[in-house]
Amino acid sequence: MSESPRTPALEVLPWNRFGEAARELAREVVASGWMPDLVIAVARGGLVPAGAIAYALGVKAMGTMNVEFYTDVAETLPEPVVLPPLLDTTVLADAKVLVVDDVADSGHTLRVVMDLLQRGLPIDLDGDGRIEAGEHLPVEARSAVLYTKPRSVIEPDYTWRRTDRWISFPWSAQPPVTGSSDAPGENG
Repeated sequence: MSESPRTPALEVLPWNRFGEAARELAREVVASGWMPDLVIAVARGGLVPAGAIAYALGVKAMGTMNVEFYTDVAETLPEPVVLPPLLDTTVLADAKVLVVDDVADSGHTLRVVMDLLQRGLPIDLDGDGRIEAGEHLPVEARSAVLYTKPRSVIEPDYTWRRTDRWISFPWSAQPPVTGSSDAPGENG
């Protein structure tokens, strides 16, 4: 059976291999001599990898940044959009931050997050309840992804594998649970 032009070649990452991948990425971070104080997951795809990598690194402090870009297989918004709730920036003061996502495909999502952190997050430095000019907290941040694709506009600091295929991750391989489509005993 040949692939149609609309169906990209597929790479499947099963749960057991994912666990190995997360630990290998954690080893790469440790081997670099840089250790994060905080792991930030790029939601939603980075939630599971970030938890596994944080656990493997022994890092208990975690946060999330919810960025929407992909709306379906090979369908994206024009630009990534950072969605609420926003990260509590006070926890980032003097922290080394590891940003984790599942894949740097186009790289736009990861670039938005890394630019935001490296440019400096708005923070109320003087505690007056207002963010004023100059009240930005630049963050020492690095990035880790399971996969990087050749077309990515950003080169992550840590990558487990490189591929040009569409990736089926174990946490997103099935469609969302809806009403009767997931009745007990049904496969699908």
